[in-house]
Amino acid sequence: MKRDTLTTLLFAACFTPGLACTSSSVGKRESPEATSKKNVGGAAKTELGGEAGHKPKTAVPGKSKFVWATEQIGDVQILRYQIPGFKTLNLPQKKLAYYLYEAAQSGRDIIYDQKYKHNLAIRRTVEAVLRSYKGDPTDSEFKKLTTYAKKIWFARGVHHDYSGKKFTPSFGKAWFGEQVKACRAADLPLLDGEGADALLRKLDAPIFDAHTDAKRVNRDAGVDVIAGSANNFYENVSQKEVETFYSRRIDAKNLRQVSWGLNSKLVKENGKLVEKTWKVGGMYGTAIEKIVGWLEKASGVAENAKQKKSIDLLIAFYKTGDLKKFDEYSVAWVADVDSRIDFINGFIEVYGDAAGYRGTFESVVSIKDLEASKRIASIAKSAQWFEDNSPIAAAHKKKKVVGISAKVIEVVTESGDASPSTPIGINLPNSAWIRAAHGSKSVALGNIVHAYEEASKGNGRVEEFAFSKEEIARANKYSSLAQTLKVDMHEVIGHASGQINSGVGTTKETLKSYASALEEGRADLVALYFIMDRKLVALGLMPNLDVGKTAYDGYVRNGLLVQLARLDRGANVEESHMRNRQMIAAWALEKGKKDNVIERLSRDGKTFFRINDYDKLRTLFGELLHEIQRIKSEGDYKAGKALIETYGVKVDAKLHAEVLDRYAKLGVMPYKGFINPRLVPVTKGTGIVDVRVEYPDDFMTQQLEYAESYSFLPHYN
Repeated sequence: MKRDTLTTLLFAACFTPGLACTSSSVGKRESPEATSKKNVGGAAKTELGGEAGHKPKTAVPGKSKFVWATEQIGDVQILRYQIPGFKTLNLPQKKLAYYLYEAAQSGRDIIYDQKYKHNLAIRRTVEAVLRSYKGDPTDSEFKKLTTYAKKIWFARGVHHDYSGKKFTPSFGKAWFGEQVKACRAADLPLLDGEGADALLRKLDAPIFDAHTDAKRVNRDAGVDVIAGSANNFYENVSQKEVETFYSRRIDAKNLRQVSWGLNSKLVKENGKLVEKTWKVGGMYGTAIEKIVGWLEKASGVAENAKQKKSIDLLIAFYKTGDLKKFDEYSVAWVADVDSRIDFINGFIEVYGDAAGYRGTFESVVSIKDLEASKRIASIAKSAQWFEDNSPIAAAHKKKKVVGISAKVIEVVTESGDASPSTPIGINLPNSAWIRAAHGSKSVALGNIVHAYEEASKGNGRVEEFAFSKEEIARANKYSSLAQTLKVDMHEVIGHASGQINSGVGTTKETLKSYASALEEGRADLVALYFIMDRKLVALGLMPNLDVGKTAYDGYVRNGLLVQLARLDRGANVEESHMRNRQMIAAWALEKGKKDNVIERLSRDGKTFFRINDYDKLRTLFGELLHEIQRIKSEGDYKAGKALIETYGVKVDAKLHAEVLDRYAKLGVMPYKGFINPRLVPVTKGTGIVDVRVEYPDDFMTQQLEYAESYSFLPHYN
């Protein structure tokens, strides 16, 4: 389960001033098949036209001040991050990291297709125009096309990464048609017998009509969440058919059943429901074959037997599509706590499916930060204490919390649902029975958090939305530690806490489209409740309870005010993490009115929320945690729906407009995303003798490079 992904999208046609740069040559790639990569989708490798045709620049570490933020457009800012620990690795570890890096990027196209069936065709059409364009690069229509392309790359499709609402381009339809027709046929994503005119007709509504496939994930109350969602997880099936199909497979008495539907698309063929499995030889097989090839190389340089076992089981899962193999891999992955290099690769999170079955592809390759991990490990060691002292009902507590491992990592690369927008904390696996029997891994993405902090220095957001000088001073002193501890507690303790009553199904069965928001809210409440506990002071994790007060200030401020800047005017809250934050803050505001626990204030025409009683607010957080754990443990759909719909969805239009205006004056982007570092193998003969890290500074160039190197899927799947 991931915590919030502070996201980003955007413009990257200009180089960052002041950076010393080297050639962008990717270097010689050691392919699993010892052959060059082939674009299965059919898009040829051509040079960019106009100013977009420059080669990417790469910062040389140590020769200039590292630039954390490179560009921005609209509501998004593009950042960069460093991997300082990479230089401490030995050659086998560097090779392992490189092979896992290639495996990660090889699955990149899968997330595009999962999010919307037309995404790959749209993206490849736009990329073809960018490469072949011979006109004036300052032309307004071409600039609009560049902006549209960057939005697609950031969101991995044509729907907003957070709201899920479709965005449409501002360039003219006729102009775009002319540019597409000017491309070589070999560069366009054409199907057999299809020409440019037919392609344009097919993509007309998916690109230009905002009402066609308007929502990637539709969780609106009272709608068919399957038929109403534009994602590519289902075809010609209804929500009722999906629920019936899996109710016949799920055995509530079997406490170790697999995550049904995690790695397949459910379609109706000849009147029958059929799962199209994502595996070698199945759906997405051409990309998965590449992933497997690199994983096989990674297995050959694994750090130890446990790591090798987990990699080999993941390979077996990808080859067979057998979900039992995925569970075996997950158990083995949890058991590997000694490796310095670690990775996530697979169909993981189900937020993108309103029904909560399908997992989106993602990969994160990382290095353990040995020193920083000491902090988070101390939290994991006290997991049983936190469980025993939780305000939830005794019947819902785990009698024995097992196998929680926790560490701080440096991200090496990310792909799929983790890139360009990224989590800052991860707790996996998601399988409830594996977590109960074998434990879980919790990780904090240390270098990502550091990049956010460096890029946000002096942005004025706290000063704008905090009410008092005392609150501002406390935030300036403790906000970094407060955020770090909250994420740690959310991932390490929150997601690992509590248990479902015997005979009650999984949350995706019982709580349905509200499951993700409720689970994230539950984990947040665990963190909030204990961050005001002196236990954290006793553990040496924070100096005093002012850190907890800072966390409370920031959470209420964000849940009731700041996060509204991420929404379009008139929109409701759609994304699960945002729903959970608003639900918690709004519920506490209402329930604490009698004692004026949280006070709404106005000054100079601006709205603020001030906490007047932190102890009573902690009590309220404990009460809500007790209730949400009950809802999860008992599978109380009605109560869960009422919480989210009452407190987490609707937005005060007047307050929303105010926040948007205040935020716009700050010039701060509500979404963030990252340019990944590049790993470049240094070869001698046929072998790798070293791997070096390069830090690209151009978002557009990296995305076009990825498209050329890792487009392994057909245009439609």
